[in-house]
Amino acid sequence: MEVSVYNIKGEDTGRKVVLNDAIFGIEPNDHAIYLDVKQYMANQRQGTHKSKERSEISGSTRKLGRQKGGGGARRGDINSPVLVGGGRVFGPQPRDYGFKLNKKVKALARKSALSYKVQENALLVVEDFNFEAPKTKQYVELLQNLKVAGKKLLMVLPEANKNVYLSARNIQRQDMAVASAVNTYQVLNADAMVVTESALAVIEGTLMNKEA
Repeated sequence: MEVSVYNIKGEDTGRKVVLNDAIFGIEPNDHAIYLDVKQYMANQRQGTHKSKERSEISGSTRKLGRQKGGGGARRGDINSPVLVGGGRVFGPQPRDYGFKLNKKVKALARKSALSYKVQENALLVVEDFNFEAPKTKQYVELLQNLKVAGKKLLMVLPEANKNVYLSARNIQRQDMAVASAVNTYQVLNADAMVVTESALAVIEGTLMNKEA
């Protein structure tokens, strides 16, 4: 599949790049996408939740009443879960929510997400660009020229670029990613995706290597 290449002024350069059908033209696998996004979201969880159990409550261990004849349950000391201020039964404990996912499944999920973007005509390829200094105004002009201003956008660069990152940092609904690390969640969470020519080559190379 061929797509046009635009410059930062939003003009069609007349050149086209060929998208690898093995990455951008597959039949999307929704279940692979679900698993990859689920793993990504699970990895964002801190898992630091904690409640105190009966043995961790600060209180006397003196038995409050006799075993039988009190007309109620055998509750033992004041730390009993059945009393106000007592410990919690089966409360949350610190844990890691992450889980293993095969590399090929993750690669399939990314290819599926990218294929969805191409099907929706939401992927735009631009010439490589750089800013001499951080300029938010210059980045806004770029978005306006490409007609993606106001959209939830994912900008994909071949490598980290401090000036471009700082230029986009104060703009809402903007996400930026390095091509080798772009993930399924980022692709699906964006309304539009702008990829530089060099970044496109990095994406293809990364995903083809993961499939091998």
